[in-house]
Amino acid sequence: MTNQKNVFNREIKDHWYVNYTEREFPHVQQAWVLPPERKKDFDPFILLAEDWFKRGTFSDHPHRGFQTITYVIDGRLEHIDNAGGHSILEAGDVQYMNAGWAARHAEEAVDDDLIHTLQLWLNLPKALKNTKTTYQDIYVEDVPLVPFEGGAVKVYSGDIAGVKGPMKSLVPITMSEVTFSEGASYTHVLPENHNAFLYILSGELEFGGSKTILQKTGVATLTFNEEGTGDSELLIKANKRSKVLIYSGVPINEETVVYGPFVMNTMEDINQAYKDYHEGKFGAPAVK
Repeated sequence: MTNQKNVFNREIKDHWYVNYTEREFPHVQQAWVLPPERKKDFDPFILLAEDWFKRGTFSDHPHRGFQTITYVIDGRLEHIDNAGGHSILEAGDVQYMNAGWAARHAEEAVDDDLIHTLQLWLNLPKALKNTKTTYQDIYVEDVPLVPFEGGAVKVYSGDIAGVKGPMKSLVPITMSEVTFSEGASYTHVLPENHNAFLYILSGELEFGGSKTILQKTGVATLTFNEEGTGDSELLIKANKRSKVLIYSGVPINEETVVYGPFVMNTMEDINQAYKDYHEGKFGAPAVK
């Protein structure tokens, strides 16, 4: 709990459950946790995709104008980029990528694994869309873990629960994974001016004073105060053993165009990105 006298109490603003779509092999199954057509509701986040896939689904491809946060739920994810980067991520690991002006990479299942991931697209403001491309692997054993009675919080990004997460995002965000035993309660503290959402990975949880109940595959946006300068609190109680991911960020409030692998401010910018890619300005393919 915070010590502020007038702390902003968060509630569920909107909620829904994920609908899954069977895909053609090697992309086995896919869902929009955050549907891209609602990106204005999620600013600074654009979309969140949940995927199950085999090797060959996300081979060499480009990006420009945004950041990705890829959370591995299960399996082994092999990252390859055309700057010589290579890594293997496993369950609980996260990769942060600033695509910036020109990323070219591959995200593949290892060997015969069926990989299960969540990939969040995080916008960049116009002033940062031409920044240098960078990658950061965040291994679960390096993520601060803060226990509370009946559970614990892993802090991947931002200042949460008295610790700072290792993610080096170019825009201010938080990312936490909270686990609960049955009956446990927890108060999650976020900056009140952050737009926030959550996704339930397992179990059943009650949120806020309204005691809104959500179960596995439930998604919710939260109320927030964009003009606020203090902290906010979200009350959470577990009706079953549960795990939830909570993300938040400061809205950018710029017009965006999402087209293919690019996120820019205008269609002219999108066309320029395709032109630069086809002219080889993104560099060589991402292969080992």
